[in-house]
Amino acid sequence: MQYSEISSLADRILDNIDRVMIGKRPIATQILAAILSSGHVLLEDVPGTGKTTLAKAFALSFSGQFSRIQCTPDVLPSDITGMTIFHQENSTFEFLPGPVFTNILLVDEINRATPRTQSALLEAMQEGQVSENGKTYPLPDPFLVIATENPVESQGTFPLPEAQLDRFMMQLTPGYPDHAEAIQMLRSRETTDPLAGLSPVASLDELTRARALCRSCAISDDLLDYLARICEAARDPALVFLGPSPRAMLMLMTVSKAYAAIQGRDYVLPDDIKAFVVPVLGHRILMQGSDTPAQFLAHLLDTVPVPTEVTQ
Repeated sequence: MQYSEISSLADRILDNIDRVMIGKRPIATQILAAILSSGHVLLEDVPGTGKTTLAKAFALSFSGQFSRIQCTPDVLPSDITGMTIFHQENSTFEFLPGPVFTNILLVDEINRATPRTQSALLEAMQEGQVSENGKTYPLPDPFLVIATENPVESQGTFPLPEAQLDRFMMQLTPGYPDHAEAIQMLRSRETTDPLAGLSPVASLDELTRARALCRSCAISDDLLDYLARICEAARDPALVFLGPSPRAMLMLMTVSKAYAAIQGRDYVLPDDIKAFVVPVLGHRILMQGSDTPAQFLAHLLDTVPVPTEVTQ
């Protein structure tokens, strides 16, 4: 596979998403970059903005397996990972895999699950495996979690702890459509549901090969220095309680490579890094002052010097 083929693959997938999600190509491109860099995505917005629909559209665009978990306070960890049962007739144990054994897992309203249930996803998201009854079971490859949460409702919800948030490569907000997009959406859904006619446009083999090539995308020493300086500045103890982790730094590098590959390039530019500073770092920062993480990071991008000449 060549980088031009990754760009072509991305266009096919994004065109497919456009059939369902009108005006969401920028955020769909960010999600696709996360998929190509083996990252998980958290979609946070008010109800009815298309979070679940967007996640399902991505799942239906690939030929792999898809599972959905609707989180409620009574969902148990075993409802996600699976359980071991005992067969009395032959005195044997059998592991019954849960919905986490899939390629794309939609975890809807993740903050409605209890902390114990939320933690059941930690091993799966970080290590691609599930441990049960002293045994380890590998998850299918690729494995991706797209989770949604509602930020304005507090009754019956359990905020994600920082350790859980750090497992997500990026946090995105779909937002409301503008007026023209709203009219187009109303027309497109007047008589039919676009999701019903959505079919796969990419195979898992294509996804696997594209991921491998994305990792080979070149990033110069100057840009690695630039990326590190951004993350280090985001840990300023005078301004933040908690800054981005080393895992966040690695994720910012890998998603920048994937985004460059989506553009058909085999090298990273400063703009590739800038495009993902807020989505990748924003949910990992706890501020001390009144600024939001997005405002703080936007200021950093204005102050951290950008390499003027990047040697590949």
